[in-house]
Amino acid sequence: MIKSIMKILSNVLCMGINLSLILSCSAFGTAPHGEHLEKIKKSPQYNKEKEQFQNRRPEILEQMRGRFNILSLYKEFLFGTAKRIPSTPLPEIKPPDMASFLEKTDSVKFIWFGHSTLLVNFQNTIIMFDPVLSGSASPFRFAVKRFQPPVLKIEELPEIDYVLISHDHYDHLDEDTIKSFINKKTKFITPLGVTSHIRGWGIPDDRLTELDWWESTKINNLEIICTPAQHFSGRTGMTLTTLWSSWILRSDKNSMFFSGDSGYDIHFKDIGDRYGPFDIAFIENGQYNTMWQEVHVLPEETIKAFFDLKAKKMAPIHQAMFDLSLHRWYEPIVALDKLATEKKIFLLTPELGQLFDITGQSQFSKWWLPFIKENAE
Repeated sequence: MIKSIMKILSNVLCMGINLSLILSCSAFGTAPHGEHLEKIKKSPQYNKEKEQFQNRRPEILEQMRGRFNILSLYKEFLFGTAKRIPSTPLPEIKPPDMASFLEKTDSVKFIWFGHSTLLVNFQNTIIMFDPVLSGSASPFRFAVKRFQPPVLKIEELPEIDYVLISHDHYDHLDEDTIKSFINKKTKFITPLGVTSHIRGWGIPDDRLTELDWWESTKINNLEIICTPAQHFSGRTGMTLTTLWSSWILRSDKNSMFFSGDSGYDIHFKDIGDRYGPFDIAFIENGQYNTMWQEVHVLPEETIKAFFDLKAKKMAPIHQAMFDLSLHRWYEPIVALDKLATEKKIFLLTPELGQLFDITGQSQFSKWWLPFIKENAE
């Protein structure tokens, strides 16, 4: 029962219910302060009166919290019957074909590690998005555990040029994984304020860059653009002291979009109008619920975002590795696959660890179907 209660606490932290915790834990991170705080306060996204970042529609988070029935939520997490964790390991390619991944390319290759962790070779620049390779997405190691070990251990990763972080929640920013880069040359690019956590975990300032929405940085032939999302931040509740974002990578040959976490709003169309079309869009599709629809898209909204972005292909993220919602673990991919088929969308559904080149035309197996059959029997 203790473990179940701690799991609820971790899930609630990820969903932003403001709890008062008296624990001292480095995993909670470090809030921006001093000159750093004064700098980020100049952002158009920062509300100086409330001393916090905000969405385009500032009122939506309060509206969302007003709908929460905490007792019902606790009851469902503790005693709900939905099959939120697979009974056997998900299919995977382990280890991934790293030799092929690292081969020189004029294209974009990627390997999905589950949830929102991606390893990308973008025209020979190696980038990792939201790396969470430790055993849990929680400040408590025994809570919100991975469904299964990552296809590569932290020490088995290739040399990473850049890590991009979408926001500071535990399932996207992991202390253990970040610390593994301390003695390496890897650089970090984050939304405003998030570098405060990373600096506190030992990464020096000369390897940290943070951007506001619509700001960009150039790396040789690659442009990295920080774009809006509709979400929130905080590692001890909904503190909103750091910014959240989506990301664009583009060159004169290729382009990709990474959604991070986001509810549906006009920013998807704004991004598509400014920077589309995209060769591929990685869009979240999982851990949703109508109770928190403002901050996580439902499958039908994932489809709308895809068309808003003017993308050619889509790969779903934010699914199949952590139990952070109330739905069956396979529900998101089942729903999205059905909708994508109806809308004739080129949907990529790789297995964990599977290497894919975005110029390829290969179709993916529906690896989740045996689990649905098993659940029905």
